[in-house]
Amino acid sequence: MYTLYIANKNYSSWSLRPWILLSELQIPFEEVLVPFTPDWQPTDFLRFSPTGKVPCLQSENEVIWESLAIVEFLAENHAGIWPENKYTRAWARSAASEMHAGFAALRQICSMNCGLRVALQSLPPELEKDLKRLEALWTEGLTRWGGPFLTGASFNAVDAFFCPVAFRIQSYGLQVSPLALAYAEHLRQLQGMQAWYQAGLAEPWRDPSHEAEVLQLGSIVADLRLA
Repeated sequence: MYTLYIANKNYSSWSLRPWILLSELQIPFEEVLVPFTPDWQPTDFLRFSPTGKVPCLQSENEVIWESLAIVEFLAENHAGIWPENKYTRAWARSAASEMHAGFAALRQICSMNCGLRVALQSLPPELEKDLKRLEALWTEGLTRWGGPFLTGASFNAVDAFFCPVAFRIQSYGLQVSPLALAYAEHLRQLQGMQAWYQAGLAEPWRDPSHEAEVLQLGSIVADLRLA
């Protein structure tokens, strides 16, 4: 049995990626949620993560950190993590790696906050560039392999890496192509995504630094969280 350490479901985009992959592929795991709170300290995560960050996967007595490493470890032990065809698999790995290392403006300006609806004051050029690239990448995958997921009929790791973007599109009302909007909605309707979203809305914790991030270039028009 795996143990997956994560942070707040409302905030933690990195935690979502391996969590949704394990959930949708029905790979058994135990979830341990250690939340960001006003009195949170990095040492809270150092007890289980060598970097003091999440996600972190424990398998027997071994610890795997960083989302890409977690995914590749899972791929060594389970079918369906990546596409079977080697060229499709290479495309999926390229796209996931691009999301992992790129899209800096999208991640910084539109930090994940599932429960908020935010009106951006403007669309910075760097964010517009990221959205155009996102559209192009999703369009390529969906048209090349026929959807409804990026590499065809089955959800796999490349879709998991873009699941946080599906929440960001909803939270910030980001304007992307109809095809991209439909794909993001399809991701949000997954059973695991619905469970994550509802749990995020119900969380009682608020972290000032995460809350402040959404106010840098926007204003809150709705807070759907229950606490």
